[in-house]
Amino acid sequence: MPNVKSAVKNLRKSQKRRIQNLSVKSSTKTTIKKYLQLIEAGKTEEAREYLPFVQKQIDMAATKNVFHKNKSSRIKSRLMKKLNVPSEGLLPES
Repeated sequence: MPNVKSAVKNLRKSQKRRIQNLSVKSSTKTTIKKYLQLIEAGKTEEAREYLPFVQKQIDMAATKNVFHKNKSSRIKSRLMKKLNVPSEGLLPES
C-alpha cells in the first residue's frame, strides 16, 4: 500500500485506467473473434463488410494506447491476409 497521499491517488487513477483498458481490449478481441468466425464459416462477403468495423475498433484501441500502434498494424495485416483481399489496382491484369 502506498504511504504518500499522492501515491494513493495515483493508485486509484491507475486502477480506473486498468478497468477501462480491459474493457476496450476485451471488446476489440471480441470483434476480432467474430470476424475470424465469419471467415471460418466461409462467409467471405460478410467478412469483407465487417472488416472496416474491425479495423476501426483496432485503430481506436491503438489511439487510446491500449495497443501499441505497431501491434495494431500487425493485427490488421494478419486479418487482411486471412481474408486474402488483394488490393485493387496493384496486381497486374493477365
